[in-house]
Amino acid sequence: MNRRQLLKLSAAGASVALTSGLSSISVAATRADNTLRLSVNITPGVLNPMLSRAAAEYMMSEMLYSGLTSLGTDMTAQPDLATEWSSNEDATQWRFTLHQGVKFSNGQELTSKDVVASFRKLLDPKTGAPGRRNLGPIKTVDSDGDYTVIVTTETPFADLPVALTYPTAKVVPADIIATDFDSLAQIPVGSGPFRLEEFRVDEIAILVKNPEYFVSGLPYLNQIEIKTFPDAAGSTAALLAGEIDMIHDVQPTDFARIDKASGVSGLRTPSGRFLDVVMDTTVAPFDNILVRQALSYCVDREAMIELVADGYGTAGNDSPINAAYRYYADAPHKSYDPKKAKALLAEAGYPNGLELELIASVKPGYRSTMAVVLREMAKAGGFDISVKTMDHSSYLDQVWKKGKFYVGFYNMMPTEGMSFNLLFTSGASWNETKWNNTTFDEYVRLADETTDSEKRKELYANAQSLMQKEVPALIPCFFDILGAKADYVNGYEQHPRGASFAFHKVWVGSNAPANK
Repeated sequence: MNRRQLLKLSAAGASVALTSGLSSISVAATRADNTLRLSVNITPGVLNPMLSRAAAEYMMSEMLYSGLTSLGTDMTAQPDLATEWSSNEDATQWRFTLHQGVKFSNGQELTSKDVVASFRKLLDPKTGAPGRRNLGPIKTVDSDGDYTVIVTTETPFADLPVALTYPTAKVVPADIIATDFDSLAQIPVGSGPFRLEEFRVDEIAILVKNPEYFVSGLPYLNQIEIKTFPDAAGSTAALLAGEIDMIHDVQPTDFARIDKASGVSGLRTPSGRFLDVVMDTTVAPFDNILVRQALSYCVDREAMIELVADGYGTAGNDSPINAAYRYYADAPHKSYDPKKAKALLAEAGYPNGLELELIASVKPGYRSTMAVVLREMAKAGGFDISVKTMDHSSYLDQVWKKGKFYVGFYNMMPTEGMSFNLLFTSGASWNETKWNNTTFDEYVRLADETTDSEKRKELYANAQSLMQKEVPALIPCFFDILGAKADYVNGYEQHPRGASFAFHKVWVGSNAPANK
């Protein structure tokens, strides 16, 4: 048995639950009603849009609320509540003009005072909004009349309209922020295309069409049912049996079979989505750069794509930036070199190898698969890794941002700076590695501030190179976005970001809406 066969065998134990019990029943050709039944594998646990942190929660927020801008599939800012925007010459002051006549679900009109209150709440560290820093270096947010918002930044920031598409940057009523902000955890009050009718945790969320949505003719759907399936095999079987219409996130091990089924279409989009092996660089042994470098040479990156992503992905090079980004800096990928890994471990003070425990959530399923594959790959380099898996809620409570060695999972961000500032700068919202490299911080800050494309390219390239050298996190591969839908579901465009959905433009049935 060669090494690749061994790895395939080892990975099988982590993926078997994803491939068992699949149905081969053909999906019906169409359905008469205009309800979309959608499956997710992680139940939405947070209804307050400012506190959302996972794809299913972002999905709910997008349907129930609106932001100033939305993110197009080309990663550019598109109008949402703002009909237009402009900046001064050095991009330090931005003027956003709002739609007039927008109504919240409680009947109140949405005006600039709600936008101002929402962004001030988002930017308040006490709120604890995930991705707060990803909104950019905002200094002040003010109104200029009822339908104009002025955003001033500390430094030039050409990406502000894109940054404001971040999923937590939604607008809620100013009076609720002032008097009962915590109520948003149970009672959504937004201006999005849908309204929440029913929500049962770990079971189902039912959203109905907002008859007062401010975009004429939308949404097309009358209702969306978001159903939680605890395992991927269950949602796959439900789709093939015609019990649901769409799977938001298909496991790589299931994709080929789903795509071949009658009446179903697999959805595949290249992306910057990645799994990373997070190492807390402030504690032993990961405070030693040689240990981190040694682990990076224990990865056969092409084999990782095959074994973990089933070929639906691209190789990573220990930076969160890949060719899907504008300022990706192409560099030779590290080769699999266990001899070099052993030598680095010995130099770090571990001549007899190193024992570690790697923790992985069971969702998405390829987290645990990658942990098992890394365990096998790293043996030849002197690492003895035990893998511990746990349910996702326990992982979020006990490990995420707290553990010293675990598998993380992140969607692509709209820009390089947003990715770095979410995860790897010293002030990052989710500074899991605690790398806190001041040189890296400066590269990112300067790149974020300049409007000169060539300078940005050089600075972001320097940031990527430094990460590849010091390895605060191991990023061995990127994953294509994989989904699936019945052929009678129309208008859905899969987004490379993995956190934008535009379900208000979707319809169910063979005929396009009359107002399309």
